[in-house]
Formats: sequence, structure tokens, C-alpha cells
Amino acid sequence: MHAQSDAVAAATQAADPASPVPSSALPAILGDVPVAVLLIDQSTGEVTFANGAAMDLAGKVPLPVATDSWGAAAGLTDLDGRPLAGTDAPLSRVAAGQPLAGEPVRLSPRRSDDRERAGAHDGRDDQLLWVTGFPVTTPEASAADQQALSLVVFLPVADPEARDGGVLLQRLREGAVFATDICFTISDPRQPDDPLVWVNPAFTRVTGYSLGEVVGRNCRFLQGPATDPSALEELRAGLAARRPVTVTLLNHRKDGTAFWNQLSVSPVLDGAGELVSFVGVQADVSQRVVADAERGRALRAETAARETAEQAQQRLLLMAEGTGQLTATLDTGELLDRLTGICVPGLGDWAFAVGLDDHGQVGRASAAHRDGDRPELAALVELVTGRPPPAGSPAAAAIADGTVGLLADLTPQALAGHVSTEAGRRLIESLGMRALLTVPMTARGRTLGVLSLVRTGSPFALDDVEVATDLGRRAAMAMDNARLYQLEQSVAETLQRSLLPQLPDVPGVTAVAHYEAASAGAAVGGDFYDLIALPDGAVGIAIGDVAGHDIDAAAEMGQLRGLLRACAYDGGSTEPGRVLDRLDRLVLGLGLRTLATVTYACACRAEDGSWTLHVATAGHPPLLVHAPDGAVRQLDDVRGLMIGVADGASRVSVAHHLPAGSTVLAYTDGLVEHRGPDLDVGTAQLMAALAAVGPVTGPQELCSTAMRQVDARLDDTACIGVTLH
Repeated sequence: MHAQSDAVAAATQAADPASPVPSSALPAILGDVPVAVLLIDQSTGEVTFANGAAMDLAGKVPLPVATDSWGAAAGLTDLDGRPLAGTDAPLSRVAAGQPLAGEPVRLSPRRSDDRERAGAHDGRDDQLLWVTGFPVTTPEASAADQQALSLVVFLPVADPEARDGGVLLQRLREGAVFATDICFTISDPRQPDDPLVWVNPAFTRVTGYSLGEVVGRNCRFLQGPATDPSALEELRAGLAARRPVTVTLLNHRKDGTAFWNQLSVSPVLDGAGELVSFVGVQADVSQRVVADAERGRALRAETAARETAEQAQQRLLLMAEGTGQLTATLDTGELLDRLTGICVPGLGDWAFAVGLDDHGQVGRASAAHRDGDRPELAALVELVTGRPPPAGSPAAAAIADGTVGLLADLTPQALAGHVSTEAGRRLIESLGMRALLTVPMTARGRTLGVLSLVRTGSPFALDDVEVATDLGRRAAMAMDNARLYQLEQSVAETLQRSLLPQLPDVPGVTAVAHYEAASAGAAVGGDFYDLIALPDGAVGIAIGDVAGHDIDAAAEMGQLRGLLRACAYDGGSTEPGRVLDRLDRLVLGLGLRTLATVTYACACRAEDGSWTLHVATAGHPPLLVHAPDGAVRQLDDVRGLMIGVADGASRVSVAHHLPAGSTVLAYTDGLVEHRGPDLDVGTAQLMAALAAVGPVTGPQELCSTAMRQVDARLDDTACIGVTLH
């Protein structure tokens, strides 16, 4: 090892006798170089030194060792998997003192002649390497019969997974360029200005300076006025702290052309911890820097385009979300809450929306702030509700002319001209207002409200105005739909109340009834119930279901119920089947085109206090009886054709004896109709739920339990419970 160091020192002194290198410098310098490096003794053809990176790469092969033996132990092969051996092998040529510009080799540990090393690998950690080498001694040193050394560098240039020939070739080319342009330098910080004392041939080739022109000079001669000062400061700080540092500098060749130099400098300390050298590993990375710059420009352009596209997509998503949320409710107050929630923070820092009543006053108002619920919002809502927008305000102007208003750069003084009350000004100043966008909400020729968007910092862009205007139109249409729905709802509720009876007070019985329509939009349907006090003291119980779930079905139900009451009043208490037959003849004879299922029962009190229930049905679900002890049974022994199908149909009556305290439950099929299972399953579930109630004294709990069985309101549902005391 001392002989090797002396040879290097001699070579350096031949180039510049005033610049000695310590005899132990070279192995110490190369030990921390971040690439795999070997030293080969040209006289013996043996590898005499491998740095840490080389040992990490190829394993700790005992040294010294012949170059072919080192390659076999490491597992080096050519690209076809054949061992590297003989005078034509890359390591052999370098050992002979020949410079090697670069060749690809494969490191395959499983092919090592060391069984232990080969057995520990399975081929997945194979690597493709680029090997380059050159002599590190001068011709004068060789002529003086001193030991001649060669330096070998291994670089990973491709991943073994790259099987594609084109990709592999491209990576090999890149590796070749990189390997042949790696520059090694050694400087001596013990001398004034830390001059260079040795450079390899690649340095002279890359920079254009000869060895004699650079030895004895600080490497800063490569710098120029455009070299980044911050990178130089980072380099100086690393050198001063005696720590490894890597920077990329804009340097200049001898002919003045600029190139990007990636420089890695590592300190070298002697056994006493004294700094003796700096080793530099440099590479011309101009193509990479230019490519990075082009990539950066392309990335910035792509980022800008993506941001524009994302903003457009966000606007579309905002409008789509707005449409979905605004059309999902028919309540004006909830609609305004959703509108302000959609707008904040996407369009404004806070938003305020008002809905106008038929007299032009604020009937509903909603506000939202990006910071959540703030007390000023509730105070502002209370301040404007129940009165028209103040004259001269932006909201009043939007209502008057139906156009969007935009105010920017609002100051407290300018704000005072738009807010008429001192309380309003204090609230708005507390919330903050720098820009105001006012959008009238107009639909079908009527302005139904105003949306106000506020920003406390940046102004509104044209895109913001377009999105807010579109949201205002959608909100106005949803508000008008809600208004029309509420009008229809009022008519429907009035109609439904007029068609369904108020249950009369009948001595000896307690009755309750419930009704729910399947159509949430109209709240009416074709199901009905009735309780009739008959002239002979009996009690008539009716339940029916007219086909349909709308106002037409409700109107037909009203006609059918009226006809049933007329037929029942003088039809007799013990023959409900005849009542249904007569009802069927009237429906067909009058051309009502009504299809309906009906069950009609008459309850007659016996002298012993019990009851007889006479039952007839026209295609309707059977009645249920809840006994005084809580048991539940189904009166399913009677059948009959539904109303409106065929003239001349005859229906039978069946009598059932019921003890006092029994409750008769009549219902429509909406109560037992569920998604998936058939009606028998729903009926069994209903009976189980009623039985679980246990003994009762009245029908209320039973009817409430029954109505809780309704699943998703698939059909209109009516239920009447009658307790026979």
C-alpha cells in the first residue's frame, strides 16, 4: 500500500514538484468516494484496493487478488452471462495499463465462484454496471521503474428489470456518457488557497485545461459571473465544516463555453484527525439540467393548464352539486340554507340569501360564513326578516332591475352609502366586506329572492360572476317549484281532509284511524276508511283501496266512499256481502271506471255483552282481531271479487263471535307491503308486532304499532282500529 501511495505521489510531483501528496492519501481519498472504485497493480495484475462502495457492490473479496479472480468472486459476467476472464476482459485491459472508455457488464452474485455468496442470492439482485478505467501514474513514473497503478470505476446504469432492448440500450448510452465524463480531483487544504494537486484525464477533457494549467490553482477558476452565489456559499460552508457536500454549479471551460457541473467534495483526514485533502467527484450534467429546465417549463405550463381545467371542473362540480342539493328539497328555508352552504367558501367568504313573500318582504333568510356560525349572521337574518330590502341597497337594486350587481374595493365610507341602518353597518363591518356580488333569483318572470356573496380580500373574477348567476337561476327555479308545491300541497290537504271522515262517537266502541299517502308530493291517495253508526244500532266498519296514488285516485275514493255509506245505511246489518254487491252495481252502472278493493263489516252487540261481526270482502286483505288477552288472529275465511271488475258478482258474508274488549283492525296493503318479501310475510310480521303489545283497553296503541310497520311508503296506507267494549 505504501508503494502504491508513493507511486501516486511521484506521478503528482512529476506534474508539479511543488505539490506533494501524502504517501497514504490515495486509499483514504478513495475510501469515501460515493462510487465503486478499485486500484489495480499493473505489474502484477492484482486488485490491491477496493473502497467501501466496491465492497458493498461485490462483497468483501480478500485482497490482493488477481483481477479475473476478483471478478469471478464478485460474480461479474458479460451481458450474455459468461464469466469475465482473459486478456480481452475489461479488468484485464485496465490492469495492462490501457484506458477503458466504458463497457457494460453484469453483476450476478448467484454466479460467484464463492459458494456462500452464490447461495445467498437468487438473481433478483442482479445489476447492470458500466465499467471505466485509466492509469493514474505518469509516463515519467513508469520510466523511473516505479509501481504503476490503474483506477477502475463501476457505475450502476440500468435496472435488471429493464428487459426491453430499446430501454436497455438507452440506459447504457446514458451510463457511458456519465462514466466517461466523471472527473476526479484532489486538492490540498494545507496549502494557501487549497490548490488542486491532481486531476484525472476526464477533467482535462471536460474542461479543456491541461494538467499543468490546473495543478496549483484553486478550482474556482471554472466559475463565472452567472455561477449561483447560494450554491457557492453552500460549497464554502461544507468545506469549512469539513463535511461532504454536493452542489451543481454553472462552470466554464477553457474556451469560455458554459456547462453545468455536479460537484461532490469529501474531506480526507489522516490518522491524527488532521485534514490533509479534499477529493472531488465531478460530472458534466448540462444535458440533465437543460432537460430539467425544459421539464420544469413544461411542468409549469402543464400545472397552469391543469389549474385552469381544475377550476373549470370545480365550477362544474359546484353547479352540479348545487342542482342536486337545491332540487332535493321543497322547503324554502332549507333551500336557502343549502344555497349559502354551497357558495361558501367556494365563491365567497360569506354569503347571505333572502326569499321574498308575495308582498315583496323578506319572508326567509339564511347566511353562512367560512368560519362557521358567527353571532353576527343570526343578528343580520333577524334584522332583515319581515321587511322589504332597504331602498338604495344593492339587494333592492337587483330586485328592481333584475341584473347582477358587483361592488369592489369597498371601504367603510363606501359601505355606508349602501347600508341604510347603523346596526346593519356594524354587523357587516364586523364580518368584513371588500367585494360584494348581488344576484337576483328570478324564475318564470318573478324575482323570488336575492343572493349576496361577499369577499373580504380578493375581488370577484368573471368566472365567479357566471357561476353565481347560474346558481341564482337554479335556486330561483327550485324556490318557484317549492312555491307551486306548497300551493298544491295546501289544495291536496284540503281535499284529503274533506274526503276522509271525522270518526263519529258511537256508544260502546272506541275507534282511531291513521292515513299516509305514498305520494309525498301530493299527500293524497286512494285509500280510505269509515265508521258508520247504522239505524238499527249496529256499527259499520269500512276499509278500501282505490287504484292510484294521486288526486284523481283521491277523488274516485271520495265518490266510492259516499256510495258505500249510502248502500250501508239501508243495506242491513247482517248481510255486508249484499252491501258490496250493490256498491259494485252502482260503480259499473254509473260508469265510474273505478277499480277498488273493499272490506265491509258490521258489528252487532249480543244480549250477553259479546259482539257478532259480519264480514264481507271485495278482494281486500283480511281483517285482524286482537283479543282481550292479547292474542291476534286473522279473519281469512271470506273471499270476494274486487269492485269494478265484473257485473253480477256475488259476495258472501261470514259471521264471527267476538268477546267484549276485542279490537278489530282493518288496513290497506300498504301496511304489509315491503320490498322483496310477499304480502304473507308482511302480514305475519304485523300480527307478531300486534301480539307483542299484549292486552289493551283501546285501539290507539295497536294502530300506532301497525303504522310503524310501514316500509318506505311504497303504497298509500290506511288503518282503522275499533275496540268493541
